[in-house]
Amino acid sequence: MADITIFDTTLRDGQQGPDVEFSSSDMLEIAKILDGMGVHFIEGGWPGANPRFDEFFAQAKKIKFKHAQLAAFGKTREKFTKVEEDKCLQALLAAETPAVVIFGKTWKLHVEIMENTFAENLKMIYESVEWLKKHDRTVVYDAEHFFDAYKDDAEYALKTLEMAVLAGADWITLCDTNGGTMPYEVEEIMVVVKEKLGCDVKLGIHAHNDCGLAVANSLSAVRLGAEMVQGTVNGFGERAGNADLTTVIPNLQFKMGKLCLSERNISRLRWLSDVVSEMANITAYKGRPFVGSNSFAHKGGVHVSAVMKNPLAYEHMAPELVGNERRILVSDLAGKGNIETKMEQLGIAGDGDSYREIVQEIKKREAEGYKFENADDSLALLIKKHNRTFDPLFKVISFHIATSKEGDQECRSIATVKVANVEGEEEITAAEGFGPVGALDNALRKALKKFFPADLGKLHLADFKVRVINGSEGTGAKVRASVESIFDQNQVIRTVGVSHDVVAASFEGLIDSFHTVLGNGK
Repeated sequence: MADITIFDTTLRDGQQGPDVEFSSSDMLEIAKILDGMGVHFIEGGWPGANPRFDEFFAQAKKIKFKHAQLAAFGKTREKFTKVEEDKCLQALLAAETPAVVIFGKTWKLHVEIMENTFAENLKMIYESVEWLKKHDRTVVYDAEHFFDAYKDDAEYALKTLEMAVLAGADWITLCDTNGGTMPYEVEEIMVVVKEKLGCDVKLGIHAHNDCGLAVANSLSAVRLGAEMVQGTVNGFGERAGNADLTTVIPNLQFKMGKLCLSERNISRLRWLSDVVSEMANITAYKGRPFVGSNSFAHKGGVHVSAVMKNPLAYEHMAPELVGNERRILVSDLAGKGNIETKMEQLGIAGDGDSYREIVQEIKKREAEGYKFENADDSLALLIKKHNRTFDPLFKVISFHIATSKEGDQECRSIATVKVANVEGEEEITAAEGFGPVGALDNALRKALKKFFPADLGKLHLADFKVRVINGSEGTGAKVRASVESIFDQNQVIRTVGVSHDVVAASFEGLIDSFHTVLGNGK
């Protein structure tokens, strides 16, 4: 039995964020994943708001959720309208979800904006909740803008909560909709709400992140009696986003001793963060607490030396608890300990002299513009070349690029690549692509098929970023290309290239990825 109920609103509130949009099939897949994670409520959206939500609820009726209650979202009835005639409430029932969420006006300012009366607003809350309860639904009442409303007129704000409680709401959620409330204000107001409504009323918190305090406000509310936290995976949401459940959950469970998810499920939190980012087509934020790829990354030599002796020296918890891992970064700040540890992780033998020589080589390369912090595979190749344990299976002798555009058509590039294997046998191939890097990728793949049985079709370019290193040089500046490739759907290969030419830098990174896959890179 969990101490805190986790209410996920990624599919509803999360999609109100910039650049976040899921198809109905994406929504179904995410809902299944969240159910498998042991989340208690999944808010699926607003029935009738758009065809995607309607399709989602239609298909969701066919799914038997094992852990979560699926919830449809809506609002209280329209002013001076009978509940049984209200289209929004009818749509909530038609969704046939076991739980429903309705929000109501709590702030007098909003009641006035809606040209309503304060008395009618109270009736709207009471009658809407009461009607949904008569239809055997679990009702979560979201008190919209509650904290702003309380600071404006505490008596009326509390009265709106009382209406929902009297009508039979199962949960009362206090919403910091504008995201402007301070944690100490949340705590002060929570004390008053608990005293006013009584200990039997189950309270939740729904915090927005406009002041960067959504997680802090959620934890403060729990400390003062909230039993439900609403939030989204990765903090997706409108404006600055919502409370990030990938941060809230481990803080509650590991720092505050509040059980949220099973040990197995919380150890999949990093995976959940990554898969939802991928489905949203948004690059995962590497610095995200707990689940970011840099959350347990160590760069400074002193740090690395200490953490390898005792992780508690520079880590607040074991990364494995949330499915993450410790990373040792190698850069021009690295010491011998970084290299020694990195080589152990890569399974490469070495000694004191080789460690020092490799450190010097890395510092030299980084002075030229290379950056190996997030290019483990290029780093592995560099180390193996230095230790003479890497024998290139092929060599690119030359390449040529031609780019053309006809009329309104997109630019097309044609790349010609000449390669040779270790026996000196050569192969020249050409291929087209959208852009020079895509064309080079296709041409190199085509040329290597002659020499190697490996299924290079399983390797594809996932992402590459180009950065100008010395901008003061203008068009003569060097550029660094960070290349990310995927092999066989789950092996991520990260490489780097540097050149005065953007295409050459990118191609260098691509070549390293092919060396890695063909066996000598890992």
